Amino acid sequence: MADVADRVTRVAADLIESAAAEGARQSRSAKQQLDHWARVGRAVSSHHTAARRRVEAALAGEADLSTLTSEEGVVFNAEISAAIEEQLAGADYGNLLAAQGVTTVALDEEGRIVQYRPDGTSVVLDDTSA
Repeated sequence: MADVADRVTRVAADLIESAAAEGARQSRSAKQQLDHWARVGRAVSSHHTAARRRVEAALAGEADLSTLTSEEGVVFNAEISAAIEEQLAGADYGNLLAAQGVTTVALDEEGRIVQYRPDGTSVVLDDTSA
């Protein structure tokens, strides 16, 4: 079996920044902080207590949020926040809006303002880089 101790992987930039800041407060490197958070998250996610089952029921919409304790509410909010961030990171809003016939405007890699049309064409609106 291959050594999986330190496989190269991509981590979201905001997590690296947060890990570096929190790690500095905890006398850990950013990598050590990410490892710590992952282990804590793994332990919480795999711990199937009655509290965890209540949180999972609330996440599934099968239980009212008012039945959660404040600690369970913190876990619920963390689960929702992580799910939202994962969805946002994976969404291509330009293509979604184009499919609905919406023209969008965004900065390109060179910092220029570009208009993206639903038909797939685009035009540079502000070419101050020239």
